[in-house]
Amino acid sequence: MDKFTCVQDIGSVAKAIELAKEVKENPFGFDHLGKHKTLLMIFFNSSLRTRLSTQKAAMNLGMNVIVLDVNQGAWKLETERGVIMDGDKPEHILEAIPVMASYCDIIGVRSFAKFVSKEDDYNEVIINQFIKYSGKPVFSMEAATRHPLQSYADLITIEEYKKVARPKVVLTWAPHPMALPQAVPNSFTEWMNATDYEFVITHPHGYELSPEFSGKAKIEYDVKKAYEGADFIYAKNWSVFNDPDYGKVLCKDRDWMVDTAKMELTNNAYFMHCLPVRRNMIVSDDVIESKNSIVIPQAANRVVSAQAVLREMLKNL
Repeated sequence: MDKFTCVQDIGSVAKAIELAKEVKENPFGFDHLGKHKTLLMIFFNSSLRTRLSTQKAAMNLGMNVIVLDVNQGAWKLETERGVIMDGDKPEHILEAIPVMASYCDIIGVRSFAKFVSKEDDYNEVIINQFIKYSGKPVFSMEAATRHPLQSYADLITIEEYKKVARPKVVLTWAPHPMALPQAVPNSFTEWMNATDYEFVITHPHGYELSPEFSGKAKIEYDVKKAYEGADFIYAKNWSVFNDPDYGKVLCKDRDWMVDTAKMELTNNAYFMHCLPVRRNMIVSDDVIESKNSIVIPQAANRVVSAQAVLREMLKNL
């Protein structure tokens, strides 16, 4: 595997689950693969779980790790071709990428949507330049349109906690004071659509995801109806995808917050969120603190998903 940006890159959901099981059963069994190999983690945006979990995963595999915060510990990078570089960006990404690649064996990139151009965001301009020009295996630590390591960890968590073979999984929009990317819901939807779960997305009108990602998922605008009989409730905010309101916040209706009343409509569902989460906007205190909240095991599985991906990449080096 020379790149990892979506579920298709790992092969299949069945393979992804099997790899995760192997990692969990023997987390240090493949540390020989990473000996004398270096992972470079490049952050254009802030991180907590992704940074720590991916670094831990690399260490479990015996790798050296270099972490670069582009906006804090490096020159500002120009990313567009044809620009006259007379501003505050002294280095171009097309020179920076091969230089960075010369110092490592595998590259992880984190770069969010900028909401300036939907075309640029959905063409994944940043990470695709690393894939094209680095000559090294590249994986996404969240890009403009997808967050595959998170979605992989979500899948692992659902598989571990499901009580029936085909659970009902509900992705629910929830309010947030800021405009957030569609990366997590896009990616989660893509991974869920690759399973045989009963998968439902619920959100206000105007918050439809790109059809590229929503695919076969059932869309339910009645939030209470969506919750009925659910085995898992995954809460996440996202901004508008459709033009002319791309990247905007059209709704802050707190009736969409995940609370006890809605959870009582479910089949004693587990609550999930990728974190960080704004309490009493996305989810009430009592729900996230309940015994059915699995946000911490979900976050812990980020090590497993990252390690499975890195192991597959190391096998080819």
